[in-house]
Amino acid sequence: MSFAISTFPNLAAASIAALDAIEAVTIAAVAEKGFFTLVLAGGATPRLLLQYLAAPPCLSRSINWPEGHFFWGDERCVAPDRPESNYGQAKELLLDKINPMPGRVHRMLVECAPPAMVAQAYEEELRAFFAPHPKLLAGDFPCFDLIILGMGADGHTASLFPGSPALEEKKQWVTAVSAPAGKPAVPRITLTLPVLNHARTVIFLTAGPAKGNILDEIAADPEKAANRYPAARVTPERLHWLHAEKQEG
Repeated sequence: MSFAISTFPNLAAASIAALDAIEAVTIAAVAEKGFFTLVLAGGATPRLLLQYLAAPPCLSRSINWPEGHFFWGDERCVAPDRPESNYGQAKELLLDKINPMPGRVHRMLVECAPPAMVAQAYEEELRAFFAPHPKLLAGDFPCFDLIILGMGADGHTASLFPGSPALEEKKQWVTAVSAPAGKPAVPRITLTLPVLNHARTVIFLTAGPAKGNILDEIAADPEKAANRYPAARVTPERLHWLHAEKQEG
């Protein structure tokens, strides 16, 4: 595994670094196979990155948006027009600006069925997407080009919380979790650890001293940290932490 940590004075600088990485990964993926797969994160920290991706300076870059397929690492079971919706945030800040090709936005339809059924339906959608591309599978798991993740103050990532049975899932790609520690305290749908760990590249975007302390623990003793923090159990082929010392831009 390739593991790197980059620290920045503020979230604006960290977000620009994430933007640079997204550009590099998407260019390489399109050159290789004609499209790229990007898994977006929700929450407060990625908001600035989404805004940068949709801003005119970025739109003049070499990110080939029409060749993108967009997915989510997790979703809260709320309506898509609620401010807590990860999809709703991405739609407002990015997708409505870049106008992806039809059929290339793969969101979790959390408002359409009970959580367990939503998780099953999303996994079926992912399996149908990757099935024609066996080179994008490693064993029974997909290899997304890039997964963007955040980390909570408790060390959770996506909707994989400390102590959750979902952390021990070995076969499913997607699972439903009750997430009583999450805000809001509603059920969630999340990609599982094997899916995160089979990605070609994972970028963590974090900010603030509390999360910096957790990152220090992970860097000092990854094995020990993995017993406390789900984020420390994310170990893909290429892993890059982009940490802002200050939460604000």
